[in-house]
Amino acid sequence: HLQLVESGGGLVQPGGSLRLSCAASGFEFEYHAMAWFRQAPGKEREGISCIEIARSGGHTHYADSVKGRFTISRDDAKNMVYLEMNSLKPDDTAVYYCAAVGLFGLCFLSSGHYPWWGQGTSATVSS
Repeated sequence: HLQLVESGGGLVQPGGSLRLSCAASGFEFEYHAMAWFRQAPGKEREGISCIEIARSGGHTHYADSVKGRFTISRDDAKNMVYLEMNSLKPDDTAVYYCAAVGLFGLCFLSSGHYPWWGQGTSATVSS
């Protein structure tokens, strides 16, 4: 069955870095766009980054709130998607989720497009 499992969250000081990973299984990963979302306490889920399939050019997209600080990547050979987070701020504290969609290889930053989700990994930015 389809499964997405996130890892790599934790506690980090402001200005620090974290690398989140999402292991995918149970579907044809290379044909699915992938995305990272986050949800902070008391806030709505926010799409922060997504990556198209390689055949569509592998284009990446970022929310303004993380542009220049976060980098999404994928390894189709390992069925993995990553989110490198640098220059972290307290406002980045959230539960981070990966999601998958198979819609012509395109990706989106709106959660409604994604039928498949992981359980999330928590990242806390605090001194």
